[in-house]
Amino acid sequence: MSNIPADLKYANSHEWVRQDSDNIVTIGISDYAQEKLGDVVFVELPEEGAEILAGDPIAVVESVKAASDIYTAVTGTVMEVNSALEDTPEQINSDCYEDGWLVKIKVSDPDELLDLMDADSYADQCAEE
Repeated sequence: MSNIPADLKYANSHEWVRQDSDNIVTIGISDYAQEKLGDVVFVELPEEGAEILAGDPIAVVESVKAASDIYTAVTGTVMEVNSALEDTPEQINSDCYEDGWLVKIKVSDPDELLDLMDADSYADQCAEE
């Protein structure tokens, strides 16, 4: 079974969201998603300052199997990208919840976070796939 930390929220498209402060969240892909992708070899991240809408693609993760769009679960502004992934994209595989995070976003509508799944609901979704 995949590692699904209880303190995070999850989108049905397999991104996790950690609330860092009132309006700042960190987004990455779940352990389940990185296992399905296989060895990550390249990550394309958005520009800092980009305005994004919930459901929009914000990154592309390429693995030895496929290239996959990564979507944002929230609307807001990209405040920071994990530029370390440019040189070491495999951090997504080795530590997707810490060193393998993708972006930090200033959320414009905090109520969107209420639409995300908790760990138990996300585990149920993964078990059904």
